Amino acid sequence: MKFVYFFSVPISIAILTACNSGKLSATNEVVFSEVDGILAVEAESFYKQEKDSVRKWYVVDGTKYPNVGRDDDQTGPTLSSGGTHLEILPDTRVTHDDKLIVGENFSNDPGKMGILYYKVNFSTLGRYYVWVRAHSIGSEDNGIHVGLNGKWPESGQRMQWCDGKGEWRWESKQRTEALHCGEPWKIYLDIDKIGNHEIMFSMREDGFEFDKFVMVKDTIYKPLNTGPKQRILSKKN
Repeated sequence: MKFVYFFSVPISIAILTACNSGKLSATNEVVFSEVDGILAVEAESFYKQEKDSVRKWYVVDGTKYPNVGRDDDQTGPTLSSGGTHLEILPDTRVTHDDKLIVGENFSNDPGKMGILYYKVNFSTLGRYYVWVRAHSIGSEDNGIHVGLNGKWPESGQRMQWCDGKGEWRWESKQRTEALHCGEPWKIYLDIDKIGNHEIMFSMREDGFEFDKFVMVKDTIYKPLNTGPKQRILSKKN
């Protein structure tokens, strides 16, 4: 068996399927590859989502916004990587004046609501810091959880954004009791086996806008602009 690496676009239509907005998302045949300690994946390249009966991730491409209830923030597609991003809707808690309802518009427990799944491959073992490119307009749309292979470690919980409101921003911070706006170097996943793995993201706050994620071993690395391109690993006999 030999491994062939392809850059992100275009992905073969044969291994894509229509998702909820009419755009294309990856099936479980698509595996995204880490190369030289860096993994990059577009948010809309998920191959499935679960626990989406109350809140669901929708692809936003700027030509048609999902009409699924309240959504006060509609971001221009030219600012997102590839012109598309995800948003978890409806967004019923926009400000502190809106009622917080656990299990509806908020989940501090990971893996309970709106779970996205991505097939990935690692050839380099170690600790990977998780960066996410997100768009936030307030204090109630700026959190998400990340997990690995069906588990939600403490190091993947409560990713938080405070700075850069109204713009796409890369961040890798964890909300803690000591620092609600997040502490750096606390959001990471440990890869202890070479080969295929599954990365998951789940909702913390509704209205979260999710463009792309990057996992990197280097502690001084920070993605710039739209970040590195995603790469697909194709297995050929």
